[in-house]
Amino acid sequence: MEDDAPVIYGLEFQARALTSQTAESDAIRFLVGTQSLKFDNQIHIIDFDDENNIISKSVLLHQAGEIWHISASPADKAVLSTCYNKNATQLLSIFVATSESRVVTCGAVWRMPPEWESGSHESPDDPHNSHNPQNLELLCHLDNSAHGNASSVLWEPMGDGTRVISLADNHALLWDLTESSTQATISSSATLEGKGQLKFTSGKWSPHHNCTQLATANDTAIRGWDLRTMSQIYCIENAHGQLVRDLDFNPNKQYYLASCGDDCKVKFWDVRNINEPVKSLEEHSHWVWSVRYNHSHDQLVLTGSSDSRVILSNMVSISSEPFGHLVDDDDLSDGEDNNQYDKSKEPLQDSIISTYEEHEDSVYAVEWSSADPWLFASLSYDGRLVINRVPRALKYHILL
Repeated sequence: MEDDAPVIYGLEFQARALTSQTAESDAIRFLVGTQSLKFDNQIHIIDFDDENNIISKSVLLHQAGEIWHISASPADKAVLSTCYNKNATQLLSIFVATSESRVVTCGAVWRMPPEWESGSHESPDDPHNSHNPQNLELLCHLDNSAHGNASSVLWEPMGDGTRVISLADNHALLWDLTESSTQATISSSATLEGKGQLKFTSGKWSPHHNCTQLATANDTAIRGWDLRTMSQIYCIENAHGQLVRDLDFNPNKQYYLASCGDDCKVKFWDVRNINEPVKSLEEHSHWVWSVRYNHSHDQLVLTGSSDSRVILSNMVSISSEPFGHLVDDDDLSDGEDNNQYDKSKEPLQDSIISTYEEHEDSVYAVEWSSADPWLFASLSYDGRLVINRVPRALKYHILL
């Protein structure tokens, strides 16, 4: 098999929730949450053996409902959070009952069984594993019933696993978890105010500024929040022409933020100057659902779209290495005083590295592996998970 050949796994369920295990581990692991109205929903734990190109899976039951969002604790590889439709199996009544049914979306924190933590579970062909999946252990509910429907749960980046933010309708709720994650209390909150029914569609907790900042999207706007005061610090009113779907912070440049949306565009912002994006991409032909910076090499940016494609871009000109080596933001703003770079040396050119077309349905999520910076996964609504690698030639170009 070719080194750069994709590895494809079918869940046999519809799915749109994907995350990479973020707690320190050498294992390449992705978590996928399913959406089914007829059957018990599941978490698929996907471990990838990079040397042998083999996928191993475990299946855990998530009987609380169909999963809309999933994220992993940065401190404990057995702990995860989900946002889910409550009692999803009962929602079939929406289509057959004459009475009105209201969908309630909740957030919760869970623990997987101890034998699933290490990746030493059975092979995908093991009949016991496939037909007798275990349940997740509920640690605590993030009870947002007084604030609306939860759309996502965000863990504090690089934190100890005791702080999360849930976005529920027009509220951002900062929760303190006990060390065992069995109790959660709201420590502070912020409310999106304005005309109409405002709702957060997504958010990202910044890894910079001592993790005191949050970026959120609602409708076509992007807002920044100071978590110490829960007050708004910036607002990009019309960041996109249509709904903003996703956000991600550059891991190496503290003021840089990527966004994507239903206008088919991906935009890059310097939040110190919000009048215009630093850069825009228009490579997708339908809504862009997901954007992710590579955790180590921030010139590498992944996007997934309803056009069924995943695009890997090389945004080197606005990266921390625009000349092929590390440059600090302050170095580039020193003007005439900075003689470090020859005027004839231009930043490297941005480019589309590759377009991946292994999906046949809308790609709702893309994620880089936390264990291997050259490997990433994408998930389409038909339950197809595709694992791909950064082309070897580009990998060596970046490293050398």
